[in-house]
Amino acid sequence: MNVLVLGSGGREHALTAAVARSPRVEHVYCAPGNAGTGTLATNVSLDLRDLDSVVAFARTMAIDLTVVGPEGPLEAGIVDRFHAAGLRILGPTAAAARLETSKAWAKVFMQRYDIPTAPFAIAESPAIGQQLVRAMWRESGLVVKADGLAAGKGVVVAETREQALKAIELLMDRQTSGAAGNLLVIEERLTGPEISLIIAVDGQGWQAFPTAQDHKLLHDGDLGPNTGGMGAFAPVAMISSHGMRAIETTILAPLMAGLQAEELDYRGFLFLGLMMTPTGPQVLEFNCRLGDPEAQVLLPGLETDFVELAGAILSGTLSDLPLVSDGLFRLGVVATAKGYPGPTPGHQLITGLAHLAHEPGITVFHGGTDRDAVGGVVTRGGRVLTVVGEGRTLDDAQRLAYAAVESLRFDGEMPHFRRDIGRRALLVDKRS
Repeated sequence: MNVLVLGSGGREHALTAAVARSPRVEHVYCAPGNAGTGTLATNVSLDLRDLDSVVAFARTMAIDLTVVGPEGPLEAGIVDRFHAAGLRILGPTAAAARLETSKAWAKVFMQRYDIPTAPFAIAESPAIGQQLVRAMWRESGLVVKADGLAAGKGVVVAETREQALKAIELLMDRQTSGAAGNLLVIEERLTGPEISLIIAVDGQGWQAFPTAQDHKLLHDGDLGPNTGGMGAFAPVAMISSHGMRAIETTILAPLMAGLQAEELDYRGFLFLGLMMTPTGPQVLEFNCRLGDPEAQVLLPGLETDFVELAGAILSGTLSDLPLVSDGLFRLGVVATAKGYPGPTPGHQLITGLAHLAHEPGITVFHGGTDRDAVGGVVTRGGRVLTVVGEGRTLDDAQRLAYAAVESLRFDGEMPHFRRDIGRRALLVDKRS
């Protein structure tokens, strides 16, 4: 069969690798792809904003299955368009994707179905936002979120009232996240460790990947601006069977009931950003696709055939296909270009990749990369590579990942990366 993967980041490289492992697949296409996907698939220069061209390509090339990586095409309704054309595609409809594409809609949905989440209010103007900040302020702080898609950069965790007011000015007045900031969600700041839970949903039930933990802020110690993700590891040992049962009972059960009650036929992957608070798990956010960089540490360990998994999701038979992982620990470190999450120089020559291709226990997933005129790999964008180490312990995975990422150079200089991915979990393990 022929499979098309949509997107160009590290998640899409991991998806392309998972698809290519299936013996059912004859040819993989990736649109638009990157230098890494180009080693596994045929990269196709499609503009994912032009849905007509994507549908036409799928028809022309007899694509049997399309897998949507990023959120933009989901918001634009690409799944609805493929359904209308009689083409198979893995992902939620635009209506179901509102769980991600509108944070305000998602918060109201959670409130309606008693899904635990932080108390919140919605600001429709800067003046209302300022009033809400003053009324809601607590010593623990507030979180200000742009309603729409902002590539992971539309969230401000405010530790002071002044920071919260400044966030409203930046997001609403200055439109630093564009139209995503036309509406804001202001919520109380929760405390506790964060985890990422990704489930496959077939419209009736779900199967879960191992839990993962992302590191969102740019610098060590969770300092600096928010990013699309600076690294992740899986599985998260601190989540006990009791903790998982609490998540299933208080979050997943009412979530599935709410989707069915509102006739949202959700078929695809659903990411839940959770905080394990002293009073139990609470939802921070939903993403209607695999996370990035979580996909890079979860998909390599997937022993279930990805194409079979996709088929079970689309046919509503997920309960007949266990989602099996290999049990190894994986830790991914994201290497970014200078200036990220702001403007980056681009077209910097990346060296060190050839050596890492032969290192046992190391996988490098490309994100913002391209090929230059002579075939060299160059940077294109902010989050350039995710370097993943694997091992039987988290300590082993971390050691391998950092030894590898430290050998990379962008135009002769070491890239920026956090040096503490997984450190907190390792400290907890050593204390226990």
